[in-house]
Amino acid sequence: MTTDAATADVMIDAPAAPAGLPVALRWKIFLYLGALLILMGFGSPHGGLIGLPISFILKNKLHLAAHELALFGLAASAPAYVAFLFGFARDTFNPFGMKDRGFMVLFGSICAVIYVFFAFAPITELTLLSAVLLVGVSFLFVLSSERGLISTIGQQQVMSGQVATAWNIFGSVPGIAALVVGGRLSDLLEGKNSVLAAHMLFLVGAIIMGSLAAFALWKPKTVFDNVHSERAPDAHPLADVKRLVRHWPIYPALLIWLLWNFAPGSGTPLQFYLQNTLHSSDAQWGYWNAIFSISFLPTFLVFGLLCRRFPLRTLLFWGTVAAVPQMVPLLFIHSVTGALIAAAPMGLMGGVATAAYMALLIRSCPRGLQGTLLMGAASLYAIVTQLGNVLGTNLYDHYGGFRICVIAITIVYALILPVLLLVPKELIATADGQTSDQAAPAG
Repeated sequence: MTTDAATADVMIDAPAAPAGLPVALRWKIFLYLGALLILMGFGSPHGGLIGLPISFILKNKLHLAAHELALFGLAASAPAYVAFLFGFARDTFNPFGMKDRGFMVLFGSICAVIYVFFAFAPITELTLLSAVLLVGVSFLFVLSSERGLISTIGQQQVMSGQVATAWNIFGSVPGIAALVVGGRLSDLLEGKNSVLAAHMLFLVGAIIMGSLAAFALWKPKTVFDNVHSERAPDAHPLADVKRLVRHWPIYPALLIWLLWNFAPGSGTPLQFYLQNTLHSSDAQWGYWNAIFSISFLPTFLVFGLLCRRFPLRTLLFWGTVAAVPQMVPLLFIHSVTGALIAAAPMGLMGGVATAAYMALLIRSCPRGLQGTLLMGAASLYAIVTQLGNVLGTNLYDHYGGFRICVIAITIVYALILPVLLLVPKELIATADGQTSDQAAPAG
């Protein structure tokens, strides 16, 4: 459904589009979304290109201890704790009559301006925290528009699994790229030109977010002629809130997302275990994360192939079974080399589960409120990952080192299996490209 420029993307009630977009058209949509995901991943204040160097500055130059680094992350993520409000703004407002593109143009530009300001500020713990917080607020508006657009396309074109696959693959690229060069970034940030290097990072962030704002001015028909709006122009925000709260499918989906991302000990304790106990360098810590992240990609692709052949319920169950013991190999590691080797199977074990949980979130969204739910998931992610990191740090420091963290993570992951029983059966009875009356057989 197309609209003129004055009313672009104004939300109206319309039936979901039928399944079966041609393969070539789907690929063009995925590539457009991929470009957005890559630009946003590189420009995020919490992403690898910016977030990883900041962690190196805090740990190695400003000499923060493990618990101080964890608390910095807890504070820096504060705007994300209410990310659902940014998603609700996305679902409710229509900047410049451009809807999602309007949010990207406006707030992408604001992100770029803030980055430029901090490129000339002194490098202290306070200025770093201020930079991450201020950029983070504007960035969440951009993120809500991106996630709302992706989930809407996934629902309307009955391809939640394929969209989740593209989301995970393209979204991984910036983090992997930054991790591969993480050691080099650390060297630059510890050298005599460390302040200049840190300022250059903020300038690069400004260029990336400015590029994203410019990219959002483009409105390819391939994408936007195949997505329609679902919220009536006269809809009342309070009615939307009630509709969201009464929508049962969101609750098990969010609970699964909470358990999957809580993972007490997978952040700061793991870094300190590898670097302080196994004596890995900054570069090796970066390599471990890169190997771990890259190893998700093959099973993301497997999910992308299987999601058109098997109902989501099958992939949710077997993906979870494979993911429960994901961290267990670390119990048997006693060297940096062993840890680097173990990172590959650990990553492979989590790919199908991650993509399946994201596909479930997309399917669970109430029509017209995709941004609110997906950013609600972002809020949950920010809260539980930071709380899990703080809990894991305390377990690591006071209750037996990293082994207790692995045990805690495994127990939390295992709790996902009974929660799967709460997911409405009709929501996960179909494969991608099928409607409810074409439910795939159990597999």
